Amino acid sequence: VQLVESGGGLVLPGGSLRLSCAASGISGSFFGIAVMRWYRQTPGYERELVAQIERFDITSYADSVKGRFTISRDNARQTMYLQMDSLKPEDTAVYYCNIDVGDTWGRGTQVTVSA
Repeated sequence: VQLVESGGGLVLPGGSLRLSCAASGISGSFFGIAVMRWYRQTPGYERELVAQIERFDITSYADSVKGRFTISRDNARQTMYLQMDSLKPEDTAVYYCNIDVGDTWGRGTQVTVSA
């Protein structure tokens, strides 16, 4: 299994971004029941769990992003998303996606929220 993130960039505070995590090497049906997560990390800090989606598309979020971020996935495209709205400077980080199959990680995508 391989994961590739995309969609990061520079955005103004209050703005929005949508991150994508494309999976390969896994069947669509298995993708749909796998536990997948978005993490983020800033220099000098541990990697933080941001959001999770599991079987039956049950979702959960870190308190810091509840009501602003939405995790979802498209099984036909084998792609997971993170819609980020009302972004704040403290959301600046490298965002990584993870799937529980082999505990596989992507390489990350940089999100910078700054005026």
